[in-house]
Amino acid sequence: MANTFHVAVYVRSIPEAVEQYRKLLGIEPAKVRHDYAKFELADPPVIFSLNVGGEPGTLSHLGIRYPTSGEVASEMVRVRRSEVPLLQQEGTTCCYAKADKFWVRDGDGIPWEMYTLLEDAEADTAADPRLRAFLGQQRDDVAAIGSTPGS
Repeated sequence: MANTFHVAVYVRSIPEAVEQYRKLLGIEPAKVRHDYAKFELADPPVIFSLNVGGEPGTLSHLGIRYPTSGEVASEMVRVRRSEVPLLQQEGTTCCYAKADKFWVRDGDGIPWEMYTLLEDAEADTAADPRLRAFLGQQRDDVAAIGSTPGS
């Protein structure tokens, strides 16, 4: 299994966006929940997810899905050596999936999620306050988290 690019955007309505992207992409979504949907394109290999909770029509985050936790760990070591601030999460559940991952921000502040999918989950429990702070969703915590590699 190859690495797969991941793009997540905010939408106003999951049902309306799913219907639009079904037509646009010509495929059925791999997962649909009341506040989340995911399309997995084979060519080019892209995971395209729809999220509510942010400004509709804007980017939520980008990412790369790796085949194994070992590959995520290797990438995390490489990034840490480059002294890029990151947030590590092992066995975390969000977006209706359990994953090993780490997060970084690019120079313009775009969040990148580097992860491997461990298994699907029935609940979206993305309430980790450290992640919310790292992603800038709680401004008062960003400085403390963003300047400290790992956790």
